[in-house]
Amino acid sequence: MQLDRIKSKLEKALRKDTAFSVFGASSHKYKVNEKLRAKELTEWQEKNQVTLPEPYTQFLTEIGNGGAGPYYGIYSIEKATSYTDSDDALAAKCVLYPSMPKEEWNHLIEPLISDEDIPDSEYDAARNMVMSGLLCIGTQGCEYDMYLVLEGEHKGKIVYTSAFYSNHPFFFVYDNNFLDWYERWLDEIILDYDISWFGSRMPGNENELIEVYQNAPNEEIKSKALDGMFKFKKISQPSINFLKSVADQDQKERIKAIRLICKTSVDAGRNYLLELLHSNRNEDLLQALMIVNSYSKTVDSSDFIKVIVQSLDRVNDPETLRYAGYVLEYSGTITIQNFSRFLCHSDSSIQSAAIYATRNCNDKLESWAIIKQMLMGGDKEVVKNSILYWDVIPHEKLLPYYKAVWPEYKSNLNLREKFIDCLKELKLSDDYFDKE
Repeated sequence: MQLDRIKSKLEKALRKDTAFSVFGASSHKYKVNEKLRAKELTEWQEKNQVTLPEPYTQFLTEIGNGGAGPYYGIYSIEKATSYTDSDDALAAKCVLYPSMPKEEWNHLIEPLISDEDIPDSEYDAARNMVMSGLLCIGTQGCEYDMYLVLEGEHKGKIVYTSAFYSNHPFFFVYDNNFLDWYERWLDEIILDYDISWFGSRMPGNENELIEVYQNAPNEEIKSKALDGMFKFKKISQPSINFLKSVADQDQKERIKAIRLICKTSVDAGRNYLLELLHSNRNEDLLQALMIVNSYSKTVDSSDFIKVIVQSLDRVNDPETLRYAGYVLEYSGTITIQNFSRFLCHSDSSIQSAAIYATRNCNDKLESWAIIKQMLMGGDKEVVKNSILYWDVIPHEKLLPYYKAVWPEYKSNLNLREKFIDCLKELKLSDDYFDKE
């Protein structure tokens, strides 16, 4: 029986995660509240004119009235109800559904994201329409919450919500009902999966997801099957072989397959990464840098570093430059010299990314010619960024630039102290910047 399995798995999950390292576990510690009595359930349903989905009521009355659960846990029925804005919202039919087209979603939330001022009553009515037939059963933190559909065609399904964003409909999880979703959460903990984004990825083990990919009726299902594999901390050799075939044959999913291979074994994906790093396509270079930054820190990456340094001449956007900086900084090979073109770039966003990338370089004082060109070619923002990312450098040739922005920094006690320390190191008076 599923309820008995869940009770047993709660104990297993606790034994698996004694340190409460799973996200949110430290708040609920795998403990559930006292069960909801049948009378209390009846009274709640009569008061709100709603019949709760059976799997959810079984949880409340047979497992516990809230407590342990995905993310920060499951709300008690009382707390869940408190998140409903209107008395009749729970009994209304849910207007949302899985894979809702972005156009329909945008039309639905238009009053909620419009720049035009509308009466509070109209805003509330529009919000209640979007959230109708939904019960808030828990939070994922920040602006992300979990809801249960109470009425309509998809009654019993779990919905993940966020703020009302254009082109971003709320997400319906894959599971059919509350208990299936809840049991899968326990299964993935016990199996030691990465459940940082539990419920948002397709369920299934390696073989099941490979089968879904191979039998997928369209590209979207293929992509979701591969996304589901990111929950595995390591992938078996047969699955790596499968992913290599995807990388070789499926151009649309090539990058995703390479990322999955490298998550388990950078060595297994080394040739793919080198190919991407040598590519003339900036998108390939960026993706390779992101993968190297994520997964290569525990392996020999000297061959990657050599190619990345050689590839800097092909970088022309801030994001690619930023990731190149991350990788080179970690390897200890980043210098002012190899970022000189970007530090003196006419595009302020690229210049800013370069200043950030070189924040820990040790050759600043030996690279005055480059820094001088950077400062002379830019405006006050360049100086501000250098102070923000490089801190205050005790070099006499920087003093005129520091003096120009001093009025904006002297009221900041932390930075004021750093400026004064700089003056002391150069054997100048504390009031140097205040002098005309």
